[in-house]
Amino acid sequence: MRIVIAEDDALLREGLALLLRAEGLDVVATADEPGSFLDAVSSFRPDVAIVDVRMPPTHTDEGIVAAVEARRRQPGLAVLVLSAYVEQAFATDLLAHGSAGLGYLLKERVGRVEEFLSALHRVASGGTAVDPEVVGQLLARTRPDSGVSRLSPRERDVLTLMAEGLGNTAIAEKLVITEGAVHKHIRSIFAKLGLAPDDRADRRVTAVLRFLQASR
Repeated sequence: MRIVIAEDDALLREGLALLLRAEGLDVVATADEPGSFLDAVSSFRPDVAIVDVRMPPTHTDEGIVAAVEARRRQPGLAVLVLSAYVEQAFATDLLAHGSAGLGYLLKERVGRVEEFLSALHRVASGGTAVDPEVVGQLLARTRPDSGVSRLSPRERDVLTLMAEGLGNTAIAEKLVITEGAVHKHIRSIFAKLGLAPDDRADRRVTAVLRFLQASR
């Protein structure tokens, strides 16, 4: 796996690089601002980019903008965005461009090495990884009139884990239920959210986006 890191905090940037290289991963370049990050993506054609949300010069949304541009330049590039805080708009805006191969984690998750690496591999394989803390806060803010509010407590548990990027087997293990029960809950979630079978759309992704957008 070839990785480019974009992070303006030198300590975190180098720490990430050391951690990933110790795991046998190939960190091909690091960058401390959006321009050099995009240059590195163009030059090295990485499999995954790890990008800080807030970068120079204004430390607002430069990382998100650069991540979207990197995926425009290299379609299929997996991107894992890191943020110091739960920033709802950034999470939903990033995923609204298509959730395959995208992740949004709080920086504190990096210290939980196993969880961080699991999220990285999930994103690299085309999945989605949203920080559980982000999901929890968004769930708490869900509007009463949203489709999500009609879900049962167990269905909300299942959708929460779907939003984090877990597959059915992992969801079943987390909730200590059968995969058949997970399938049943997911079918009910789709029905309550009004998501009919449609080959042109991934209902799982749509359900997660509906969940994330319900608290906007």
